[in-house]
Amino acid sequence: MVEDEHKIANAIKQGLEQESYAVDVVYDADEGLSSALTGEHDLIVLDRMLPGLIEGVDICKEVRANRIHTPILILTAKDQIADRVAGLNAGADDYLVKPFAFEELLARIRALLRRPQEELGTTLKIDDLTLDTVNSQVERAGQRINLSSKEYALLHYLLRNQNRVLSKSNIINHVWDFDADVLPNTVEVYMGYLRNKIDKPFKGPTLIHTVRGFGYKLAVEP
Repeated sequence: MVEDEHKIANAIKQGLEQESYAVDVVYDADEGLSSALTGEHDLIVLDRMLPGLIEGVDICKEVRANRIHTPILILTAKDQIADRVAGLNAGADDYLVKPFAFEELLARIRALLRRPQEELGTTLKIDDLTLDTVNSQVERAGQRINLSSKEYALLHYLLRNQNRVLSKSNIINHVWDFDADVLPNTVEVYMGYLRNKIDKPFKGPTLIHTVRGFGYKLAVEP
């Protein structure tokens, strides 16, 4: 998230973290552009009017010029039609005018994060395991599974990338904030927690697999 008003940025960060998202925050355009071009993010939430040599629309243009397709949601107080058109034409995927309700921001974020897997709608699924992204509910074989916020975030990331081998560093980048003090064995610990909840209690196929020397994969394997 790129937002120069610290109070707004911190409130959004806190709200999204309560919904099990990992949120990195920068407060000016120059750092925002650098983070957008070099970081590995699932979504960019971008204020339009920022301190620095450029504004949010310029960040959008530069990100798209570098063939980075990360979804971008612009937050701004500029509410004229021409302003919205300029933002969308610059490469933004959505545009939300301040002031806004946090529930609407959350719904728009969920919608943008679903786009690569639109066929899954609001539910992510593998075999008999389902994750409802709206109600944050996880079930396997019809049985409700209670997860901590970090376990939920980890499972959500695995489900969005099922059948792909994910390295520990890749998982850390997407599930934890960049300023979190996370070691590679932390991923092992949380994978163990998740296995104990979604695999071991059930008779269905094992879903979480360790790929020696590479990382982890969520898949149904013969």
